[in-house]
Amino acid sequence: MQGNQVALLIVDVQIGSFREIEPLYKAEELLKNIRLLISNARKKHIPIVYMKFNDKPGKPLERGTSGWDIHPFIAPTEEDTILEKNHPDSFHETNLQQELAIRGVKRIVITGIQTEVCVDATCRHAFSLGYDVVLVKDGHTTYDSEILMASQIINHHNKVLHQWFANVKELHEIEF
Repeated sequence: MQGNQVALLIVDVQIGSFREIEPLYKAEELLKNIRLLISNARKKHIPIVYMKFNDKPGKPLERGTSGWDIHPFIAPTEEDTILEKNHPDSFHETNLQQELAIRGVKRIVITGIQTEVCVDATCRHAFSLGYDVVLVKDGHTTYDSEILMASQIINHHNKVLHQWFANVKELHEIEF
């Protein structure tokens, strides 16, 4: 079945990532930006796929805990697809590629958490699979590390991914 040729992919925006003890960089802005992307996608009947990371027991995104749930500010509807994953790469050992193929998706707009891990791995694999990858420049975030501030990590990945693996666009430039 051929359908829309674009999909919105929301990577790991789960409650457990929004911890006060280790705050996400620009967390509120991220949620607002993703909510706007969702609204724009729904207006044009663009498929929306949510990825949920199954973390190890005792971790903030442990499967089955309240932290594992998708953040309620960007809650999915019955029309949306929710897939679980056990690895940073949203394609690795998941049905994501099959779900996109069923819908005839050729271009993926990617947003989510965590810039240098799951977002990066997903962008690179999507590119390797031949998708036209669009990374929302102001639609992904991370935490400060021991070495770099979150803003530095985000800026670095926007630059590297744009050079090789994705068309990096700001929220206002995204068209479905």
